[in-house]
Amino acid sequence: MTTLRTSALALLATVLGLPLLLGALVLSFEADVPATDGVRLADVQHALSVVRNHDPRRATPGQVTAVALNERDLALLMNHGAHRAFGGRAEVRLAPGTATLHASQPLPLLPSVGLWLNVEGVLQQTGGLPELASLRVGRLPLPTALAEPLIKRGLAHWGIGEELLDLRDVVDRVAFGQDRLTLVYRWQADTTSRLLSALTPGAERERLRAYSDRLVRLVDAHIAAVGERPLILAQLLGPIFKLARERSAAGGNAAHENRAAILTLALYTTGRGVVAIVPAAHDWPRPIRLLVTLGGRDDFPLHFMISAALAMEGTSPLVNAIGLAKEVADSRHGSGFSFNDLAANKAGLRFGRMALEQPGALQQRVAAGVAEASLMPKVDDLPEFLDQAEFVARFGGVGAPPYQRLLADIERRIGGLTLYR
Repeated sequence: MTTLRTSALALLATVLGLPLLLGALVLSFEADVPATDGVRLADVQHALSVVRNHDPRRATPGQVTAVALNERDLALLMNHGAHRAFGGRAEVRLAPGTATLHASQPLPLLPSVGLWLNVEGVLQQTGGLPELASLRVGRLPLPTALAEPLIKRGLAHWGIGEELLDLRDVVDRVAFGQDRLTLVYRWQADTTSRLLSALTPGAERERLRAYSDRLVRLVDAHIAAVGERPLILAQLLGPIFKLARERSAAGGNAAHENRAAILTLALYTTGRGVVAIVPAAHDWPRPIRLLVTLGGRDDFPLHFMISAALAMEGTSPLVNAIGLAKEVADSRHGSGFSFNDLAANKAGLRFGRMALEQPGALQQRVAAGVAEASLMPKVDDLPEFLDQAEFVARFGGVGAPPYQRLLADIERRIGGLTLYR
């Protein structure tokens, strides 16, 4: 009897201790991937250049093309994807013939403790697509045979379906070198539409359709009342966020609803429309294109809404850098560096971050009606249209003390608005 009791206790201890053992092997108190040191302006300018040079809308179907990316380029993409998908971090280390990927995800089980799930995967170069050579979760190595189903489940959980995996036929070869990844690909005639469909799964398309339909009705009502005069952004935000609040109350995810609302308005203000990211929208009713204004200007809504949409992706440093990159480029070749445009970018960033981090609170405030002066502060006194020489002479360039003081003043103005408190 004693032996039986002892065996039973031993079995019970084993059963109860196994999860603890697995947890000790898999979880860590520290992230393997360090926090990002911010996004450099030069990185963003280079990334935007790569995107422009490899725009699929200008590609010749069937033409073989190669693109080279370094570790810093990949870090921008991977950290963006990791942060948006699971609130984590990611990085890659490239060497001849191999790429080592690291990802760290914070676990909300015990926030005060600070637990992390760290994953490492090693990709081996082949004559075509790379193959997984090893996979480790925490300190626990896993058979590579388990990788594909685990990856598919993870992608499905993060909203990336089989459609994206089907695009593997576009890639001919991936080569790894020292601090360099070379991707050889050939666009097909339907690649762009397939890619867009893969990146906007069914639930997201349904949300975008709801806001697009509401926008059609709002624009039609405006035209019936006052003709084709410009729309005021604040007057669009109220009804659109009222819909977001209604859909959230009916069981929708408030942050997801906010993202679809902001994205719909951002695409409308640019003149592209939802069809730019959802090929199926070709068959939807489309709102008549009118100018949209903020503070009496039609450029501020572009800065504001695009920054808000990017901020919903959870990449605030990247949004800051993209907005800054545009102004620096303007100071060299375009309309000139404008601190008021930068203020519109930063106000939009604050709006988008609140839509993500305090989704219900923003819905309640905006749905009740919002004044233009609540969206962005007065900026008439800020310098604009500065060419490169004048910008450097007056403010010392990006990061110099005079520049930073004016930037801090802009942040204070935005922070003083009731909407963002």
